[in-house]
Amino acid sequence: MKYWNPLLWLILLLPFGCNPAKRLTGPKVVVVWQPSHQTDTGKDFSEAATCNAIVEAAMATQSGRKEYKVWSLGKTEYHHADSGSNTKIQHTSALIEGKISGYAYELQESNKLKPRVFISVHNNGGTRRNAVWGYIHYGDKYEADNRELAAHLVKAICEVSGMENRGVLLDSTTGRNDYRCAATGKLSFYSLDEQVNTAPYRVLLEIGDNAASRAILTDPAKQKLIGEAIKKALVEWMNTK
Repeated sequence: MKYWNPLLWLILLLPFGCNPAKRLTGPKVVVVWQPSHQTDTGKDFSEAATCNAIVEAAMATQSGRKEYKVWSLGKTEYHHADSGSNTKIQHTSALIEGKISGYAYELQESNKLKPRVFISVHNNGGTRRNAVWGYIHYGDKYEADNRELAAHLVKAICEVSGMENRGVLLDSTTGRNDYRCAATGKLSFYSLDEQVNTAPYRVLLEIGDNAASRAILTDPAKQKLIGEAIKKALVEWMNTK
């Protein structure tokens, strides 16, 4: 070659050395939120209402990125659109009377948006703990990154709410119901399964207990505080990638 400019070649080759899943800064990065659509959780308690309030508060906190919410609540064209478990085949992947589930609809809508980050927000029940848990999917190549993200989000929530930090758990360890990941054969959360959800970074948050944390979860001021804390922690983590 007559002319050799190493800087030019570096510029030309740089994109090929980048991992697209790691580039998490900039306005083109898409974040999808999935608040619980469950209205049958606890006496006089709507998990859908509390989780949606937290998600709305998070989304209202500006980040300079594209954000969307996927939610099946009230959509009667889907089965289990306002109830069901994220770990039960009948409530997630089953076709009932020609209808897909609310969970399946939410994940289809999310995948259309091609998000880099997917955050599902739920409340726990029956634990007797005023606490926060983070869940990640077992066995895919982003497990370590997702553990880091989940830990960062759980810590932030606990700091503003006073709830106990119960750490990050694998979805394969819950022992709940019967939905399994096709790749590993292990029990899984449908929303976190990489066979279902194409986002590389996927976290499910169990924020509080519908009995032990009721006062916090139903307080609009606390909901706003938690949502803002989640967004701040998310942006901090994304800026390190």
